Amino acid sequence: MPAFRQVGEKQLPNPILFMVWSPKRDLIALANKAGELLLHRLANFQRVWSLALNETTGKEITSLAWRPDGKILAFGVGDKKLVVLCDAEKAEVLHTFPVENPVTCMHWVDVLEESSVLTSFYNSEDESNLFLPKLPTLPKSYSTTSKIFSEEKSDEIMNLLGEVRLNVLVLGGDSGFVELYAYGMYRIASLTGVLGTCRSLCLSSDLKSLSIISEVTSTSHQPQISYVQLDTGLLSDCLAEVTRMARKFTHISTLLQYLRLSLTCMCEAWEDILMQMDLRLTKFVQEKNTSTQVQDEFLELLLWGKSSPELQALLMNQLTVKGLKKLGQSIESSYSSIQKLVISHLQSGSEALLYHLSEVRGMSLWKQKFQPLGLDSAAIEDAITAVGSFTLKANELLQVIDRSMKNFKAFFRWLYVAMLRMSEDHVPPELNKMTQKDISFVADFLSEHFSENEELFDRKGKYFNVERVGQYLKDEDEDLVSPPNTSGNQWLSFLQESTHLKDSPLLFPTYPQKSLHFVKRMMEGAIELCLQKPAEIIGKSVKQAFSMDLYTTAQRSEDTPRLFELPALWNDKKASMHYVVFTMPEASPCRLYLMRRSTDPNRSVPNSLVAIDLANLLSSIDDSAESPQYSCLDARFYDDETLTVVLRETEEEETSGRVLAQLPLSSALSRGEEFAWDPTLRLDQQSGAIPAQSLVLENQWRMLENMKAQHVAVNGIRKVACVLSSNLRHVRVFEMDVEDEEDEERVESQDASAEQEQLEETLGGEGEGAGQGAGQSSGAAPEMAEEPGSSSDTL
Repeated sequence: MPAFRQVGEKQLPNPILFMVWSPKRDLIALANKAGELLLHRLANFQRVWSLALNETTGKEITSLAWRPDGKILAFGVGDKKLVVLCDAEKAEVLHTFPVENPVTCMHWVDVLEESSVLTSFYNSEDESNLFLPKLPTLPKSYSTTSKIFSEEKSDEIMNLLGEVRLNVLVLGGDSGFVELYAYGMYRIASLTGVLGTCRSLCLSSDLKSLSIISEVTSTSHQPQISYVQLDTGLLSDCLAEVTRMARKFTHISTLLQYLRLSLTCMCEAWEDILMQMDLRLTKFVQEKNTSTQVQDEFLELLLWGKSSPELQALLMNQLTVKGLKKLGQSIESSYSSIQKLVISHLQSGSEALLYHLSEVRGMSLWKQKFQPLGLDSAAIEDAITAVGSFTLKANELLQVIDRSMKNFKAFFRWLYVAMLRMSEDHVPPELNKMTQKDISFVADFLSEHFSENEELFDRKGKYFNVERVGQYLKDEDEDLVSPPNTSGNQWLSFLQESTHLKDSPLLFPTYPQKSLHFVKRMMEGAIELCLQKPAEIIGKSVKQAFSMDLYTTAQRSEDTPRLFELPALWNDKKASMHYVVFTMPEASPCRLYLMRRSTDPNRSVPNSLVAIDLANLLSSIDDSAESPQYSCLDARFYDDETLTVVLRETEEEETSGRVLAQLPLSSALSRGEEFAWDPTLRLDQQSGAIPAQSLVLENQWRMLENMKAQHVAVNGIRKVACVLSSNLRHVRVFEMDVEDEEDEERVESQDASAEQEQLEETLGGEGEGAGQGAGQSSGAAPEMAEEPGSSSDTL
């Protein structure tokens, strides 16, 4: 019986660029050349959902990584220089952030170090819930047409926080670009000094060092592949402090995202008002063919109760009494929505921001612990001040909304009565009374909306209305067209007359001439400044501990995905080791090389570099026959002691067979001579001196028939592998560690008749429900039918 059980095979329409198994469930994420992110289930390689990018967001996915808990997918968009965090459960984009260079590789690692200080912090991390109310869920009734991702505005963004235990997303790109993001959101280090383009990254789980494979291209030589180990000792030495600081700043980043989405919802509610006005009032203004101003005609109707024939015809025939009533209700509802968003979302989010920033300020004052990490108390003070100004501007908007609602209600109530009189309908007594204050409200509305300044209907842009509420929601640097009148404000008068309070640092500045969007951008800039300093300080502390030039390679084809190129990196968490596996086809095509480095740069490792001879791997099958020679096409670490490889016979390469095999590493690493490396030469120039070890496979291999296999992705925790052909379209999925008895049962199940399968589905539906969860084994329940292209399948 062949090793490894095949559980799925599929021909895909678009070439695959990246494939990464989930660390927690039987799911594999794929990115293809069409700019799609796909999630497939192990069972029959069934698609769960797809997320398509477009021209606005960029279409070039250049890297892919799972968060260690399997709930978030990160991917880089090269042409737009973005990193996107996507909810793996619902295919929703939760967060995006720009980067300086396109991301060519990424690695997301869990920090496994424990200490009593960290345990105490883990237990008390949620204490903010004792002092802060839970943030209200963002409304889902608005659709963001300006965003390229299908993003629902709900509290799913809080999933960004994840577990309290620190995890770090490492990004690498062109020109030595390397950055570390705590929890995938907060940049804790920007590294310098790495040469060339990063092709692979691996941060050790103890945070002591970072392994990098880089490609350096010069004008006169072929691209050179090098290995670099960087000492990140400051992160490991100050792990408790880094975790506390990063967790706080991740809270802050999440709250900023929450405020942005809240403000977007407010803008969309305001757009609903504009749309209703456009449908009726704008049409009225545009079709009016008299020389008299619209405002004058409404004022004449207000003062004398008479209207021109043109105005009466437009009101009664186009607007109608029923249409006016519906318009008034719609605008009042939108105003109420904006008001609720300000009170429940902007104010709650601002209060939470002030809380977390105040705690970060307390950390910055504990200089013994946090000064080495670069926390700047002055920058944090500026951020707190900026959040206070944003809160004041939100309160100012509330007052403006209150006044505008009074004007709108008074205007529509008056116009409704006037139109009832025009149509000679009965006017209810409660509507027939109009006070002097009501007349003042109507006059204010007319002066604001029907003035000779035709910006109300002619301005270009997203928020083109100069009405008092709309001007606060314009994302522009211009001053407010109608700033609030503060002439009668006793508090402001008292401040202006007070010499001591006028410039007091205890009072937040108000910026009366600026919009809410402008003050929000100021707040984001101030917070960004206090976020940047630690990344610079920690980045400068990272030094190169070891470097080795491995080999030169031919000019790469742009059609070859970088993810599938060796070398591959691995972190052995138990032994605190960095592993590097690579081949040198030009120097020694039938050898696979394995290098080990301790995560502690100051500790040496015996047998740090060995070569695995692939010439006689399968010699035990038929000793009388001549043993074939094999070369390695791809190699990935299955676990700390096993390497999964795709092999090809060196003879007749086009028609040669492909082999999927598991190589045990313990025997190769336990014996061998030390290699005396000459740092003045590349490794391929001294490959003949590297000690070689021979391995003989027993049953841990399988011929891949009718498939020109080239690449493999594995997950030793879930015991699965996915093999990809050289044309990047043909995939086969395998369960790797299958017991004989279980294997036989599953084969029999696959060969069962159609009637038996239908019976099993019926019984399975009664016992376990209609669908199979994403984390279940493929043989545990009947498989769900797939609807191609559907993104509504749940995990």
